[in-house]
Amino acid sequence: MIDIHSHILFGLDDGADSMTEGLAMAKQAVQDGVQVIYATPHHLHPQFEYHQDELYHNFNEFNTQLIKEGIPLEVRIGQEIRLSGDLVEQLNSKEALTLGNDGKYVLIEFPSDHVPEYAQRLLFDVQVAGYQPIIAHPERNKEIMQKPELLYKLVRDGSLAQLTAASVAGKFGKKIQEFSFDLIEANLIHFVASDAHNTNTRGFVLTHAWENIRKEFGLETVYYLRENAEILADHGQVISDEPLRIKQKKKKKIFKFF
Repeated sequence: MIDIHSHILFGLDDGADSMTEGLAMAKQAVQDGVQVIYATPHHLHPQFEYHQDELYHNFNEFNTQLIKEGIPLEVRIGQEIRLSGDLVEQLNSKEALTLGNDGKYVLIEFPSDHVPEYAQRLLFDVQVAGYQPIIAHPERNKEIMQKPELLYKLVRDGSLAQLTAASVAGKFGKKIQEFSFDLIEANLIHFVASDAHNTNTRGFVLTHAWENIRKEFGLETVYYLRENAEILADHGQVISDEPLRIKQKKKKKIFKFF
C-alpha cells in the first residue's frame, strides 16, 4: 500500500516531534499495510518554519535509521503546501517540493475554514506550468462542507483530491464521515491517505478506512483509490471519473402538534 500524505518526519511541523516517535509511526504504518510513504511536512504554513536543508537532513537521517532498525518502509520526500500566490514560482525553484521531488503531483492544502478566492485561477496556473494539484483533506474544510460546489468546480477544472483515512473511519465525527462518503460517491476523490501526525490521536487507520469504503461502495472503489496512489508513485496518469455535483439534502420537516 502507498500512503501519499503523512507527517512522519520529525522536528519540522506538528507531526513527529522526535526520531523515536517517527520510527514508532513507521512501525505502525507497516502494521497497517503501508510499504511506501510520502513524508509531507507543511510548507508555507504560517505556524511552521524550517529551512530546506533541515528538511533534507532529517529525511536522510530518518531513512538511515529505518535501515539500521530493519523497518521495511520506503520513505519518499514531499511537502503539504499551503496555497499561496507565488506557488508556481516556489515549485519551479524547488523551494516547494512535488511528491517525491521528482514528478508533477503537488499536495496542496487550503486554510481549514475557507477556500481562497484565487484558488480556481491559481490551481489552473499550476496545471499550465506542468504540475498536477492534489487538494488535501477537502472533507475537513468548513467552506467546502457548506458549499461542495467549490470542490466540484476545482475537480472539474483538473485538480485531484485526497481524503483522510481517519475521516472515512469516523475519527473526526459522523458528519465528516458522511460528507466523505458523499465526496466519493460524486467522483470528487482520487486518493485516501493517512495524514498521520503521531501514533495516538492522529495515527494510521487506513485498514479501517478501506473496510468502510468497501462496505459502502464495494471493492471496485477500494481498488480504484489504491491504484491511483500506485500510479502516482510510478509517475503515471492518475485515473479520474467525471465529477458530479453533490445533491443538496432536503431538510426533514418538523411537524408541531398543538
